[in-house]
Amino acid sequence: MLTQVSRSEEARNILIQNDRGGYTIPTAGLYPYQWNWDSAITAMGFAEFDIGRAWQELETLFSGQWADGMVPHILFHKADAGYFPGPDVWGGTGPIPSSGITQPPVAATMARLIWNKDRSAGTPRLKTLWPKLRAWHTWFLKWRLDQGAVCVTHPWEAGRDNAPDWDGVMERIDPVGVGEYERRDTSHVDGSMRPTKHDYDRYIWLVQMGNRLKWDQAKLLEENPFRIADPTMTFLLLRAHRDLLAVGEELGLQTAGMAEEIALLEKGAATLWNPELKSYDSRDAKTGLWTGCISNASYLCWLAGLDSPDQAAHLERSLERVKFGVASYDPTGEKFDSKRYWRGPTWAFMNFLIGLGLEEQQHPLAPRLRAVTREVIRQHGFAEYFDPTDGSPAGGQSFTWTAAVWLGWASKDLGAA
Repeated sequence: MLTQVSRSEEARNILIQNDRGGYTIPTAGLYPYQWNWDSAITAMGFAEFDIGRAWQELETLFSGQWADGMVPHILFHKADAGYFPGPDVWGGTGPIPSSGITQPPVAATMARLIWNKDRSAGTPRLKTLWPKLRAWHTWFLKWRLDQGAVCVTHPWEAGRDNAPDWDGVMERIDPVGVGEYERRDTSHVDGSMRPTKHDYDRYIWLVQMGNRLKWDQAKLLEENPFRIADPTMTFLLLRAHRDLLAVGEELGLQTAGMAEEIALLEKGAATLWNPELKSYDSRDAKTGLWTGCISNASYLCWLAGLDSPDQAAHLERSLERVKFGVASYDPTGEKFDSKRYWRGPTWAFMNFLIGLGLEEQQHPLAPRLRAVTREVIRQHGFAEYFDPTDGSPAGGQSFTWTAAVWLGWASKDLGAA
């Protein structure tokens, strides 16, 4: 087992090795492009040893921002035949070949953390970035709200690709006309750890629909059967908007209307409380039905500034049941699968986001969550995700945002963060 110092050296090397010149890839082979929320977390890791490179990561991400303000979930900077679906399948309309959907907006939160590390170096760059962040958040507020909660329009948009939250809607989609295609993810990772073909057919059907509609948001609002109010998006946009407002006020920027937008998002977050589960849950915006899922996204409430004793009780039970929490899906649930992507495994970056919220609210569970995340990485390395029952690594290896989480959070003492 490597020492903590050795793990830190390895983590820095992973960020450097996965650097492709202004942006990082999540890991070689499996994910050969720039991913949206991966890059934002990665920037936080770079800030531990190269503050200029941290800002460059965010700046490169926003170089692909669309005219309407949307920031894509993938930027295809260079062609790579090892990934499907590529830019030809997506038909993105931005300045850089891209996907047609977005991802959870953690960039403003990470930008504020980086800025606070070195304000003299960061202020000019953050002033340039701020209106781009504002435009992205405004795009969410215009196109993605349902009763104030933020919706996803594709499982990949949530970042929690095959979470049980989406099963009901996915069953209602008939992926007619998808045709033959060759998945590339299962050539890099054991198929038992990845989404099934049943899921993938529907992922591709949704992509083809978006391409056909040229990613026109008004048309997608009418035609897309997949529209789910999601805790991931809602809590992370609420937190990011708080950060953007705070930074804007300190820098003397135009923040008119942002306090009211935060209040709207707070009301939206309240609509995601499932009283039967006594937990935050996803809600089908088309039918109004709950998905009935307690996920790691449910625990992002503290990061959004929302406390919940009932949610804390769920988290404590989850941490008691699995050695290396937080499980991405309730370990007592019938769909729990400890190794299949978002149906059970623990993710270091989600633990970081949950832990950051707990720490800011001085919650008694905060030290425990940082400790288990530190231990799983110390014992098992920088995997994409881990089996929460025994810590065994799963998915891609030498993973950039896991290394970033180690550098910026997991390896540190709570009081030193």
